[in-house]
Amino acid sequence: MASHTDLAELAREAMRARGLEPEFPPEALAQLARLAPEVDGAGVVDQRALPWCSIDNDDSRDLDQLTVAERLDDGRTRVLVAIADVDALVARGTPIDDHARHNTTSVYTPTRVFPMLPERLSTDLTSLNEAEDRLAVVVAFVVGDDGRPGDGTVSRALVRNQARLTYDDVAAWLEGTGEAPRALTAAEGLDERLRLQDDAAGRLRERRRQDGALDLEGTDARVVVSDGKVVGLQPDTKNRARALIEDFMIAVNGVTARCLEESGLPSIRRVVRSPRRWDRLQALAVEAGESLPDAPDPRALGAFLAGRRKADPAGYRDLSLAVLKLLGRGEYVLTRATDEGVGHFGLAVDEYVHSTAPNRRFPDLITQRLLKASVTGSASPYPDEELDALARHCTMQEDAADKVERQMRKSAAALLLSTHVGERFDAMVTGASDKGVWVRTFAPIAEGRVVRGASGLDVGERVAVTLVATDVAKGFIDFARA
Repeated sequence: MASHTDLAELAREAMRARGLEPEFPPEALAQLARLAPEVDGAGVVDQRALPWCSIDNDDSRDLDQLTVAERLDDGRTRVLVAIADVDALVARGTPIDDHARHNTTSVYTPTRVFPMLPERLSTDLTSLNEAEDRLAVVVAFVVGDDGRPGDGTVSRALVRNQARLTYDDVAAWLEGTGEAPRALTAAEGLDERLRLQDDAAGRLRERRRQDGALDLEGTDARVVVSDGKVVGLQPDTKNRARALIEDFMIAVNGVTARCLEESGLPSIRRVVRSPRRWDRLQALAVEAGESLPDAPDPRALGAFLAGRRKADPAGYRDLSLAVLKLLGRGEYVLTRATDEGVGHFGLAVDEYVHSTAPNRRFPDLITQRLLKASVTGSASPYPDEELDALARHCTMQEDAADKVERQMRKSAAALLLSTHVGERFDAMVTGASDKGVWVRTFAPIAEGRVVRGASGLDVGERVAVTLVATDVAKGFIDFARA
């Protein structure tokens, strides 16, 4: 049986096979050794006194964002999001930047994380750690009763994380099922500010739903590793605290795109085009006794999904999975200030960039450099031709990283299922093309290919399958239609 070490080595091999570099080159490590914390700079405002907090996973060590909210005299809410100023320590064209530019993203596998930046940076010097002074790019916007983020501004600031909080603890406190986290009560007035954040996030969320944003359940399975062994697969569940941060990040990404456009600067937009398989989404609606229009329409799809959530809450996660598979992948595209944006179909927004995770995504670091140019009134640090090439490269490398992560999840699942060959599982079809048919089992959550009896199956259908073989090294899980 494969071991913890075997899975880590498989991940390294998978990265190399996909054109990703699992290790940092000597030049980058030499640069890292010379780095020192940076807490000053031209035009930096001291905002350390604000009650900033971070909300993230229990095991997250690369903290990219802090949030705070304040009520204005007219009843509106001003939200500030501090984003780690990675550019302050990682200059363009340096060895560390070159490595990040090549991989473009951190890669998360069950037994090892391959960070885009060296850990001394991403988990320390450029991480917004609790009780540490850090440079940040702060995006502020105002949320009114209508839930639209307006009056966006960008500035450079010195910030200090007053409380490191986790999704599960904050969600339990907000929902009244748990006590306030100790870090929350230790910071005076933070509890009231956090409830204000929750209220503002709720208004943002409701506005997006009215505009046609799709409210889908998460479908990824988290591999549980204990003492170096794969012991389970658990679904990632959305909760109120995760929704709060998600709502703020979506708002920031939209505000950032508009700020760059107003400054006359280009950007790398994150777009999701209209679904190519809208006909299959129509068929799923018909199966549920409803209908969708002939042309792709996010508002109509959002209304259909909202109705199904109420009518069949138990089956909504499965429907979300089918819709996600049919929506198609996101991509990065160069957008000049005078261009008409493609938009993001799933979020129902016309202007959207990635800006909130520069420790782990290179497009966000590019956007940060563009934002800092907008603050100083400087020209774009990247020519349009270079941005266009970077957009295509980031899309390609993100796809490669996703394939590595998916392969390693499958390897972990194959390891877990290796003693269950011959057993029967309930599943749903997640992919169907001339290349083959794939299904995802419900318990445990694992995805594999239907190697026998796949004819006629299509995305969203439920089917019973029998496990016929696993291959840990290749990440193969083979099923036969039962």
